[in-house]
Amino acid sequence: MLTGGPLDVLTGDYLAELTMLILGRDRLKNPDLGYAKTFLRQLEEGLGLAHERGVRIVANAGGLNPAGLADAVRTLAAKTGVPVRVAHVEGDDLTAQVDGALTANAYLGGAGITACLRAGADVVVTGRVTDAALVSGPAAWWFNWAPDDHDRLAGAVAAGHVLECGTQATGGNYSFFARHDVRRPGFPLAEIAEDGSAVITKHPGTGGAVTEGTVTAQLLYETQGVRYVGPDVTTRLDTVRLTDEGADRVRISGVRGEAPPSTLKVGVTRIGGWRNEIVFVLTGLDIEAKANLVRIQLTDLLDGVADATWTLARTDHEDADTQETASALLRLVVRDPSPDRVGRALTSAAIELALGSYPGFHVTAPPGPAQPYGVFTANPIPSQEVPHTAVLPDGTRLPIPLAAPTSAAPEFPAPPAAPAPPARPAVPTASPAPPAGPTVRAPLGAVAGARSGDKGGDANVGVWAETGPAWDWLHRTLTVDAFRALLPETDGLPVTRHELPNLRALNFTVTGILGDGVASGHRFDPQAKALGEWLRARHLDIPVALLPAPEATP
Repeated sequence: MLTGGPLDVLTGDYLAELTMLILGRDRLKNPDLGYAKTFLRQLEEGLGLAHERGVRIVANAGGLNPAGLADAVRTLAAKTGVPVRVAHVEGDDLTAQVDGALTANAYLGGAGITACLRAGADVVVTGRVTDAALVSGPAAWWFNWAPDDHDRLAGAVAAGHVLECGTQATGGNYSFFARHDVRRPGFPLAEIAEDGSAVITKHPGTGGAVTEGTVTAQLLYETQGVRYVGPDVTTRLDTVRLTDEGADRVRISGVRGEAPPSTLKVGVTRIGGWRNEIVFVLTGLDIEAKANLVRIQLTDLLDGVADATWTLARTDHEDADTQETASALLRLVVRDPSPDRVGRALTSAAIELALGSYPGFHVTAPPGPAQPYGVFTANPIPSQEVPHTAVLPDGTRLPIPLAAPTSAAPEFPAPPAAPAPPARPAVPTASPAPPAGPTVRAPLGAVAGARSGDKGGDANVGVWAETGPAWDWLHRTLTVDAFRALLPETDGLPVTRHELPNLRALNFTVTGILGDGVASGHRFDPQAKALGEWLRARHLDIPVALLPAPEATP
């Protein structure tokens, strides 16, 4: 990014829910740690180059110890002879106030970053700020926006949300990846204008692609509802408009903002207990009977374990021409408050079945000890209870005033109670309003893209159509009932559908599907990264007129 073309601010997003748990465990071992050490290694290469080119660096790599990272950056700068001014943002760490927490951090906005840059900082490191704040904070500094410039701030938040996951905006993790060369996608950048609009692009000569589709996919990622609630502004995703401005250039405009809530989201991680797992390989005939035998043989061994979950993945093929493709995987995951009940004694005993169980018995890994797992929760806290502070390059501690909410501003919600499980509907075989012309059974992905991800124990699945007719059909067809029927694992869970017509998109929130969050390893796909691709692979009746024309056969 520093050598590929012009740049004013280089941002780095290092934090996620799982990262906070990892940093929390690091801090237990050494109170001087708690920040992303990889940032320092990267800075060894780039700090001098950034200084030469006048590029400011803003990163949330401070994690649980932004002051410690700021000192480490100063030490590195002195060692390398690069005269940079370093500032940091703190106040988000509320761990001492939450009983039993490994970490507890409020999601701060970009105002502290803005203050540090106004004071002349060349490098700003923060703790837990929102991912988009790494872009909106510098934009507010550059254009001298006021805290109530809601539309401008919302536009910058939208741009920041597109940039926050790097190459996901340039063709990485993209449903239609085969259209582009994504072997080594370049990183995205945003050319932000004074009115808050932005052009998403990338440096010339880098791989991947920036298209309306790649930008749409990232806009839908890990959002819940049409209001994207943040500490500085509430961004109305239903007002976002995208315009193709040529090769690898997509404009984001029209974004409207509303006042932020009077609360901040606090992400809390705890050690939830201990877990272990064994994966048995079942080969050839009688797969179900072999799996059942193992379950019966381990019944007594699992007595007293708090939670034991079996999953049989039928990866086997009939009359397979390789042993691997003739095999299925039976996975046992155990969790318990005590490491002894799910430790090496349990996994060793399971593997000792080898000479007296199903034919062809083997496992994918040797017996191992129990590992701690984490639990993530998110709760609101009044904003005035969080001491958002900018520590300027000269050491001055500057309290950041609260953004003024309005009475109509939405609040960060507390975790909802689950409603009674709904009846499972049949998989839809036709649109509610039958389209003109014939239909054919085909995967949803033939006409729609998707991007999915996690928010604590919840998952979101964004689905979009590329044309107006496909959107009309998708909007009518993919109801909540149809979504549940296509993804039976969502049965019995609260599912909410949000409509974003400007993006020709629907966004579904599935509450509770990820249990206690990624650190608990609740599911095979604990961050729901592939939930959207599973949805795209499901078949339903699709109008022939919407399907792409078959490729000509030579």
